[in-house]
Amino acid sequence: MTRAELEARAIAAARNAHERAYSPYSGLRVGAALCDINGAIAVGCNVENAAYGSTMCAEHGAVMAAVVLGMPAPVLLAIVTNGRAPAPPCGTCRQVLVELAPDVEIISVAGGGADQRQERWRLTDLLPHAFLPSSLDTPT
Repeated sequence: MTRAELEARAIAAARNAHERAYSPYSGLRVGAALCDINGAIAVGCNVENAAYGSTMCAEHGAVMAAVVLGMPAPVLLAIVTNGRAPAPPCGTCRQVLVELAPDVEIISVAGGGADQRQERWRLTDLLPHAFLPSSLDTPT
């Protein structure tokens, strides 16, 4: 599978997840698809809750699904929203992603058709100096 094919599959999966999002409070629907080099895809969508702290982000959901699938090394994260501009993962999702996919490339798509906008980032650029498992090492 070519990189372009992987990206197209990931964006389509994220768009499908985006349609299933539950966002009655913000109105911002988000779908995410995390992919490995072999084309395996784990998806998630945002699920809001009246107790805002209980809300689950799409990216976080995709990470959990990737763990369930045993996805060893995700290389691509596609995010699709109904927002006006492409959105990167929030800070919490960046922290969750860095343990499973520290070098992941992120493609974020907003809108659709002729109005579609897209941006790309690497997680390492969005989360420099990440707090990693090695940060827990303490002197004895």
